[in-house]
Amino acid sequence: MTNPGKVYVVDDDVPLLRALVGLLRSAGYEALPFGDPAEFLEEDEPVDGACVILDLRLQETNGLDVQQALLRKGWAIPVIFLTGFGSIPSTVAAMQCGAANFLTKPVEEEALLQAVDAAISADSARLYDRRLLAELRARLQTLTPRELEVLPLAADGKMIKQIAYELGTSEITAKVHKKHVMEKMKARTLADLVRMTDRLSDEITAAVSRRLEV
Repeated sequence: MTNPGKVYVVDDDVPLLRALVGLLRSAGYEALPFGDPAEFLEEDEPVDGACVILDLRLQETNGLDVQQALLRKGWAIPVIFLTGFGSIPSTVAAMQCGAANFLTKPVEEEALLQAVDAAISADSARLYDRRLLAELRARLQTLTPRELEVLPLAADGKMIKQIAYELGTSEITAKVHKKHVMEKMKARTLADLVRMTDRLSDEITAAVSRRLEV
């Protein structure tokens, strides 16, 4: 396993903290120990797949408060709660705030590693999706006002003749605009363009509306 992900371990039980970090590192993860949740909350948000293993009951605070602090910081990182005093209300509250899992102590090593693997996989997918959306938005910004009008028409599968008619232009001009749209959006096929416009539907609608108001 090569660099499978980063795991923040937050627990003020020092022996358990060391044991968890040792287990994770032996499994190939980059495990970072934090006996003080305040120190953990000073960290910068990871740019690659990661997760947090968080003790529900800490001496100075509790895991739910730490989870809330993460949300206020804008972190969407998955949180795996560990507790020896689990309760249904605590579990529900954690899950409602987006907890990835809720495991009771003593936790089985395999169960913990499976939970970590699932959480990091989900986080990696989330980050990839966020980067992809940012890239698509950047591509959208390169379109001219006319190309922006052509984009949804082309994605709807309209023929060049139909695009030209709706825009009140010649077929040659419509064909050139569509070609530029495909190139700038880096869409190899019509199916690619359809998927892109689906992801950017709100941005396209807003951009076209601004164009019509000018």
